[in-house]
Amino acid sequence: MPSYADLSLWHATLDEPLVPRPALPGDTDADVVVVGAGLTGLWTAYYLTRADPKLRVVVLEQEIAGFGASGRNGGWCSALFPTSWDALVAAGGTDGALRQHRAMQETVREVVRVADAEGIAAHQHRGGTVTLARSPVQLARLRADVATAHARGFTEEDERLLTESEARSVLDADGVLGGTFTPHCAAVHPARLVRGLARVVEAGGVRVHERTRVTRISPGRVETDHGTVRAAHVVRATEGWTDRLAPRAVVPVYSLMVATEPLDEATWARIGLADRPTFTDARHLIIYGQRTADGRLAFGGRGAPYHFGSRVDPAYDAEPRVFDDLERTLRGLLPQLGDAATGVRFTHRWGGPLAIARDWAASVGLDRATGLAWAGGYVGDGVSTTNLAGRTLADLITGADTDLVHLPWVQHRSRRWEPEPLRWLGINAGLRAMTLADAEEERTGRSSRLARLMAPLTGGH
Repeated sequence: MPSYADLSLWHATLDEPLVPRPALPGDTDADVVVVGAGLTGLWTAYYLTRADPKLRVVVLEQEIAGFGASGRNGGWCSALFPTSWDALVAAGGTDGALRQHRAMQETVREVVRVADAEGIAAHQHRGGTVTLARSPVQLARLRADVATAHARGFTEEDERLLTESEARSVLDADGVLGGTFTPHCAAVHPARLVRGLARVVEAGGVRVHERTRVTRISPGRVETDHGTVRAAHVVRATEGWTDRLAPRAVVPVYSLMVATEPLDEATWARIGLADRPTFTDARHLIIYGQRTADGRLAFGGRGAPYHFGSRVDPAYDAEPRVFDDLERTLRGLLPQLGDAATGVRFTHRWGGPLAIARDWAASVGLDRATGLAWAGGYVGDGVSTTNLAGRTLADLITGADTDLVHLPWVQHRSRRWEPEPLRWLGINAGLRAMTLADAEEERTGRSSRLARLMAPLTGGH
């Protein structure tokens, strides 16, 4: 049996044994069968049974609940949404794009509300997000971002500029010139959230079967290595593992993380993050961090390569070069941590795949003719978006005509990724370009032309 506690810091700090639930005992019938016991699948089960407690819902999981990105992520329950504004406007008009983002803001509150109401101790805290500008070009980019957000109908209550002193009062990082702040984010312990949600849905009558590998999805049935589940509705909630069941629908791209030992209060007094805001800066290659409830810094970023053929393998969870880069980056961001020889120790390293659609557009939908439903392509913004997906899928399946089922991401279908080797070349070129763009901006002090040229390969991100 795998050592699930070694998957991440989050799995290692759970107050429960990671013992798999029983596998599917054989052929069975249900009203809804969900493939994947991550946050998408479990939120779907949660809202389905609250909409109709009589529904027979089965959740199937190849490993254990929270094995994938739902249990290994950076713990940002944010209002970030990966689909570009222009794509949302094309699908639902300006009003639709605004409603999509407002729905994400409400989703942050909903996740915290449910966790509190259900007694899920996920260390949830709504401290917002601070984005730092550490160069003039980053500061100009953040000013433009805030101006654009306000022109679209958002206000200072949604996102505001910070002066240098205001930014430093939140996070006293090296080279800070200013920043932005949004209240629409909560820091969470993701493995506690997903594992707690699994217990809640089980208590509500949902059958969760772990260590059950799904081999085929088709209308009305899901075939596994332990039997077949027949159901009117089948929900695919597999995110980074989707390629095995729906080739080229999304690609798995790895994001890696590191974490420090718990820091003493004197060190925290020099760093900041007193209200546990999540943090990042305005570079192109994404970084993300949080102050954990037990006083650590958990910090991650992109940079790991995409693997040929959309392969997902436990060996890819560890990229020593990327881990070393992340630790150097965090020490450079926060000199208060000291150097590698005598400073704060890093105690955990981990990673895993997230899913990206060809147009970088997350989507949720139901084919009423076949009963097949799906959600995913969150591009790393899934801690909150999975909740919106679960609520939307529940409404679609039960036929509820709510505001959620009319949001522009509903029923969106991205075109398939190119065949290999084209997608391997394109994705890794895009990842490399973001690194080069950051280096170019640091060297020249000007906005990178390379980043603009590569935007079509990265959905405009």
